[in-house]
Amino acid sequence: ARHNAEWDKLWQSDIVIEGDPDAQRAVRQALYHLYSFAREGTDYSLSPMGLSGLGYNGHVFWDTELWMYPPILMLKPEIAKSILEYRFERMAMAKQNAFSHGYAGVMFPWESDADGQEATPVWALTGPFQHHITGCVGWAFWKYYQVTKDKEWLRTRGYPMLKEVADFWTSRVEKGTDGQYHINNVIGSNEWQENIDDNAFTNGIVKTVLPMATKAAQELGIAPNPQWNIIAAAIPILTFPDGTTKENRTYDGVMIKQADVNLLAFPLKIVTDEAKIRKDLAYYTPRYSPDGPAMGWSVLSTLYTRMGEPEKGYDWFVRSYKPNEVPPFGVLSETAGGTNPYFATGAGGMLQAVISGFGGVDITDAGIQQLKGRLPKKWKSLT
Repeated sequence: ARHNAEWDKLWQSDIVIEGDPDAQRAVRQALYHLYSFAREGTDYSLSPMGLSGLGYNGHVFWDTELWMYPPILMLKPEIAKSILEYRFERMAMAKQNAFSHGYAGVMFPWESDADGQEATPVWALTGPFQHHITGCVGWAFWKYYQVTKDKEWLRTRGYPMLKEVADFWTSRVEKGTDGQYHINNVIGSNEWQENIDDNAFTNGIVKTVLPMATKAAQELGIAPNPQWNIIAAAIPILTFPDGTTKENRTYDGVMIKQADVNLLAFPLKIVTDEAKIRKDLAYYTPRYSPDGPAMGWSVLSTLYTRMGEPEKGYDWFVRSYKPNEVPPFGVLSETAGGTNPYFATGAGGMLQAVISGFGGVDITDAGIQQLKGRLPKKWKSLT
């Protein structure tokens, strides 16, 4: 009885779709898994496979902050708080990691174990080089404050984290002879290209999170480090001659594993001009590998829906879960035809396509707001 009562409370935050039973079932299953894998009042976070499988050994990646966390934050901010507490409680280990690499602040591991140590297998270059995760953690902390406006939390948790994240990036960037600040020798979110310079998503998340640290300081009446905004403004987002965003300094059009450049339009909102968003979509969409993980397609869905094309958005939304369903229960695998369930990262992306795409829900400095919602023809309503 107590178990059922607790689930009744969780299901007060629900998504109801009229007119599309398959989407309704898939969305409820995604919510069920995210609600199962995290819990309020703890310092536990989610692994890509949650509690459902041994995939990734239960380690915590950027999958949590950028993909699973936003829908949880919008529907269950008290569970989102636990996810952030996981990072906060492991800051000492992240500081040690930064120090051992010659940097200031906190450097979060690509694969974080229960103690917050770097647990990436030694053969994978993602451990030493996929640094954008430290930007994603800071971004998630500011998002929580935008939604809750909890100033005491900002004082004790949010700003202390954002300051350390900003200090890391201040020590990580390299000033070039061109006067710009470059981030060299990284792996971006497209993990198929290693040891690259000025990756679009990495540069983008840093351009985004440094001003967030400044805002957090100002909210508390603390003088921010003036370097934060100076550096942010001088980090380049590279483009091809025709204006298309270039994924990294040496990118030459090869197939990509997952979303990278398109993340600058959503969720980062660095690329806001519709013509430029479309240009980036037209260039990168054909380069997405069909073997890539589920969450990449959800970004395409959200972007097309927000640009007034919900039918196109719906096609990409279906692509973000349907080919990845494993019989007999339709649990999500990481890739189409894969068998490793339950891919909570994909669930988070798919839910963002519903909430922030079709539902038009947006997180801003003014809190949660609703842009124009746009439904596919098949859906009678979305609540």
